[in-house]
Amino acid sequence: QVQVVESGGGLVQAGGSLRLSCAASGRTFSSYAMGWFRQAPGKEREFVAAIRWNSGFTYYADSVKGRFTISRDNAKNTVYLQMNSLKPEDTAVYYCAAKPPPVVTILVYDYWGQGTHVNVSS
Repeated sequence: QVQVVESGGGLVQAGGSLRLSCAASGRTFSSYAMGWFRQAPGKEREFVAAIRWNSGFTYYADSVKGRFTISRDNAKNTVYLQMNSLKPEDTAVYYCAAKPPPVVTILVYDYWGQGTHVNVSS
């Protein structure tokens, strides 16, 4: 069983920045694909960003491309989501997810965190 715990959410003004962190358990963390998703009030959960095991492959939703950056530190079993130029429409609960290999798609994950709230005020 892999445990996933997010942190770093909060309230920020539009145009500001936040960095979310996600710590995952497991001795083979470095082999996991990791993803960030979000769910705004009244909306379905949507993909935000993902990173494969070797950090050489990152993926972003069009809505965050150029503003958000996903990265990982395998020595710390942690993945990050740096969010810049935040907009009110980025307000959501952000979830981190982990997928041990094999990874067929970066949209399907086995383990999920409880989420962290991000509120962007206008």
